[in-house]
Amino acid sequence: MDAVEVFNSLPAARLEQDLLACCAAPAWGAAIIGARPYRSRADLLAAADAASAALSWADVLAGLSAHPRIGERATGDSAEAAWSRREQSAAALSADESTAAAIKEANQAYEERFGHVFLIFASGRSQEEILAAARERLTHDEATERPVVADQLRQIARLRLERVLDAL
Repeated sequence: MDAVEVFNSLPAARLEQDLLACCAAPAWGAAIIGARPYRSRADLLAAADAASAALSWADVLAGLSAHPRIGERATGDSAEAAWSRREQSAAALSADESTAAAIKEANQAYEERFGHVFLIFASGRSQEEILAAARERLTHDEATERPVVADQLRQIARLRLERVLDAL
């Protein structure tokens, strides 16, 4: 049985836990569970992207609630915390003092400006890239930034869903 067949056959309660670790917005996981069965991995990932696109701003904020500030290590032993530590690349977590301080300042300025954590798909990005993105996004207004945040959340959720599938 391939991973998608296993995914289709798992009890909804078990999948709900896995999907909340991918994205803390319950509506996202519910949409994916509700659209089963999937014929292929591509169909499942497309459904995940569609579920992300359908999230309200309140849902996006729920998803953000589970993410630590960039540059700060997630604590705990949950799958979500482990993924967050992995996604915030070693470069982002081991920034030199100057860059680490600048990232911390950018996080604070971002939270003051937008009222939520700065979220970025950090996998594979250097500390300098993350800082540059934070600074650039601080120039956005609310209407410009919200779709960027939603897309960053989508990318993270999709990567994590792929990890769930790879573990089945």
